[in-house]
Amino acid sequence: MLGKTFEPAAIEAKWYPEWEKSGAFCCDPKSGKTPYTIMMPPPNVTGSLHMGHALTFTLQDILIRYHRMKGYDVLWQPGTDHAGIATQMVVERQLEAQQVTRHDLGREKFVEKVWEWKAESGGTIINQLRRLGASADWERERFTMDEGLSKAVRKVFVRLFKEGLIYRDKRLVNWDPRLLTAISDLEVEPREVKGKLWHFRYMLADGSGRSITVATTRPETMLGDTAVAVHPEDERFTDLVGQMVELPLVGRKIPIIADDYSDPEKGTGAVKITPAHDFNDFEVGKRHHLEMINVLDREARMNENAPEAYRGLDRYKAREKIVADIEALGLLEKIEDHPHTVPHGDRSGVAIEPWLTDQWFCDAATLAKPALEAVETGKTEFVPKQWEKTYYEWMRNIQPWCVSRQLWWGHQIPAWYGPDGAYFVEETEEEAQEAATKHYGKPVDLTRDPDVLDTWFSSALWPFSTLGWPDETPELKRYYPGDVLVTGLDIIFFWVARMMMAGIHFEKDIPFRTVYIHALVRDERGQKMSKSKGNVIDPLDLIDRFGADALRFTLTAQAGQGRDIKLAESRVEGYRNFATKLWNAARYCEMNGARAVEGFDPATAKQRVNRWIAGEVVRTAKKISQAFETYRFNDAAGAAYQFIWGSFCDWYLEFTKPILLGEDEAAKAETRAMTGWALDQILLMLHPIMPYITEELWNALAEKRGGLLISASFPDLPDSLIDPEADAEMEWLVRLISDIRSVRSDMNVPPAAKAPLQVKGASAATQARFAAHNDIILRMARLSGVETVDETARGAVQIVLDEATLALPLAELIDVSAEKQRLTKEIDKVEAEIRKIAAKLANENFVAKAPPEVVEENQERKADAEATRDKLSAALQRLAAV
Repeated sequence: MLGKTFEPAAIEAKWYPEWEKSGAFCCDPKSGKTPYTIMMPPPNVTGSLHMGHALTFTLQDILIRYHRMKGYDVLWQPGTDHAGIATQMVVERQLEAQQVTRHDLGREKFVEKVWEWKAESGGTIINQLRRLGASADWERERFTMDEGLSKAVRKVFVRLFKEGLIYRDKRLVNWDPRLLTAISDLEVEPREVKGKLWHFRYMLADGSGRSITVATTRPETMLGDTAVAVHPEDERFTDLVGQMVELPLVGRKIPIIADDYSDPEKGTGAVKITPAHDFNDFEVGKRHHLEMINVLDREARMNENAPEAYRGLDRYKAREKIVADIEALGLLEKIEDHPHTVPHGDRSGVAIEPWLTDQWFCDAATLAKPALEAVETGKTEFVPKQWEKTYYEWMRNIQPWCVSRQLWWGHQIPAWYGPDGAYFVEETEEEAQEAATKHYGKPVDLTRDPDVLDTWFSSALWPFSTLGWPDETPELKRYYPGDVLVTGLDIIFFWVARMMMAGIHFEKDIPFRTVYIHALVRDERGQKMSKSKGNVIDPLDLIDRFGADALRFTLTAQAGQGRDIKLAESRVEGYRNFATKLWNAARYCEMNGARAVEGFDPATAKQRVNRWIAGEVVRTAKKISQAFETYRFNDAAGAAYQFIWGSFCDWYLEFTKPILLGEDEAAKAETRAMTGWALDQILLMLHPIMPYITEELWNALAEKRGGLLISASFPDLPDSLIDPEADAEMEWLVRLISDIRSVRSDMNVPPAAKAPLQVKGASAATQARFAAHNDIILRMARLSGVETVDETARGAVQIVLDEATLALPLAELIDVSAEKQRLTKEIDKVEAEIRKIAAKLANENFVAKAPPEVVEENQERKADAEATRDKLSAALQRLAAV
């Protein structure tokens, strides 16, 4: 017997171990089924479940559970990423508490400490995913530093190097002067700062006394200037192009060049060019063959290339001294306040330096060409399609990819240096030694490159390295390419594009056929969640309070394509109530003996209400299935909600009460069997979204099942179960009762008060419907009776239903005058709110300056208020006749 209340925590703790123990999560490479593969975006091993994870893993789990139920051999490949910088920082902080640094330990001992940390704490997020209900094939869990994956990384690096697609070069990178490593663009966080714009005069070197003024936000880098650029069409500087200026404080002569990069409308129209300390300047420098002078060291202090007076100074101390010295020379024209964006390291929190350094690079432009073509020709499709434009834009403007990092934790680069700096790239030290001996003609001592690879390098191989590549495994043959990748828009370039490049290059095929890009999860006001704003919602907290099913359904119901999710706690609570509604409906069925009957065929039903619900089940199953197939998750949740709460609970169970309480035993038996069958279909349809409650009810509502619900088949029902006549009649009954209830609500009729219903102009068929469902109509619409009339009473509220006019005489049940005043007052109040919001939206300053989510929130509030006003106005209009 089901308990009185739905207890999510107990059910979750019960069923997840059962699913795992049953082997339901495991793929079966030897089966004859069609494979269906999703590669889990590997969360960082340092991570804990956040709301973005909750969304992406819920959607993946829905697809996995659905396709498992559709008869596919499903592989959801799980794993975690070693997360180079993040993991190294975690362990370094632990050592710091013991007053030990990694340098005190040395590389080997430090890496051992990281592996120890991973063994103790690295499984946190995997266990949290289990709480969410993720049905991944955990027996195949991989880690990006597993030996098998490490082997794949070494092979890929060596092959790309020998194909000329990986090379060593001196280029600008994002350099973190606190972590002392290059970092990827994804680890760079733009921050708005209140800066200054300094205007310096550079004197022409011809002794004429003329000067050109440049504006800069970074005076400390001027010591590395190698040119001043002006726009070729800027007439103010036409006669200066080609001349030399003397670089203040340094004395070096540098040219004035013409380049489109200089914006005549910005600053003074002339810009200093420092190729070693600015990404744009670097490109200008290459175009004009300028010298590249690096004036900062790895800790962002002035180096030996700066004049002696500044060497060793921190970049900001150097800035102060340079500005003071320029002013002393009389070359400081002015200083302006200048708010601007400065890139910061997202982990270190310090300003990032574009820094010229020797690094390993990958020729991403060459690898991008076939990856671009794959999307252009439709081999891989993006959903929503709009994200293809973003993919194209990034891939067509792709720059060399810096793949080296100055860390100790990660895949150490398989390159060894000889005594003269020559390097040998091989998969093993023995092979490198052999190559070096051949090169030098004798054995020499080799030193391994200390750098490790960018984390994205190993995760780019995830779709095939996890399946055993470079070995030709049965899994690789069967499950590559994958069917769909589900991920967020922020890593289209960093991960999706790189998996496309690596997969096509090494496996000669795309890594996945579809890329589904889900939206961001924001707070209820549409603002991005952040710790600084204090609006972060913890998914584990919501699971603790409302259950995993409620959170999953909330995220699914709001996962509309191309629309960010506004997550409010009240919504999760609302869908917990939905779960409770289903639980209570199941208890009602159980108490009334309505269970699934083995061998029951819904096509044999004779009662119209039963034929109607069978058709509703068919339509809902098709809607949900089609929604899953087209990644319209919100449509699937909407169809399930409307059918379960509305058609089944609110209407069907109410409509069939008289049958279950009646004397017709055949009708009772049929209705019990149909109710049990319909409830079974509900559990099957809803399982991919709400796995826990459905599994519990599935096993509780039948004496004997052939197995767990997770392994059952998704409903595939024939259209022949749809009965148009039954549909028309029961839908008429639903509309009739709904319209009467709506009028009663609008008119503020007391719930206990019963009104008579007058019917005018009804056809014989409608009259027959009234007669057939008289008891239900009286009970559910709270009527004292139904009367056929030639003319409706004066002062009655009228409703038009098909060909008939229905009238409710309400004058005796409500205070008409008071209701008119109430409605008029409410309309005035709503109108005032509409005017207030409209004025705000008409204000160009508000629309231009307010965050987009605030503007959108006001637009939604205005639309809601207008809908409320229209409803109240219609109610007032109805009262005019009373």
